[in-house]
Amino acid sequence: MNKYEVITITQEMINEATKLINSVKVNRTVASKIDTLTGILGEFVFAQYFYGNWQKHLVGKNKGQLDFKDIEIKTSAFPFRDSLNLLVREDYAKKRKPPFYIQIIINVDSKKADNIKAGTKAIISGWATYKDIENAPKRDFGSKLSNKGGYSCFYIPIKNLQPIHSFKEAYRKRNIK
Repeated sequence: MNKYEVITITQEMINEATKLINSVKVNRTVASKIDTLTGILGEFVFAQYFYGNWQKHLVGKNKGQLDFKDIEIKTSAFPFRDSLNLLVREDYAKKRKPPFYIQIIINVDSKKADNIKAGTKAIISGWATYKDIENAPKRDFGSKLSNKGGYSCFYIPIKNLQPIHSFKEAYRKRNIK
């Protein structure tokens, strides 16, 4: 896993994320019982990677906006494997075009996990641009609760994402023409 960044989720992160759930929960299709917790922790993990401090997140301050400036974090709680996909709902992709998507997998023991424990590893798996997403294939992946999700997602296998070690440089150069 040397091509990925790994951040360990702490109890402090879980406690703070749990406090924020009700303030950030959105009214949409629920894919699992830990959807909102997973998403919040993904933003914390990215802040730890990018800024060296998980508390530099914007959770609770950015509802309806990008997670970070020019960056959308996509997080899933699954046992890690590089055949998992960065998924972006088609309806979301039509509304917003963030310059960067970052995929994080919270490496839980089971795809049916209903909690995330301190010490769990979060794997920052790679990144893609909105143009990569627009050119990606689409399909309905269902949810952890049923076989059909009822919506189509653009998808890129993790193994085909840009390596995370190249992200900071690409981000720095994003506005240089």
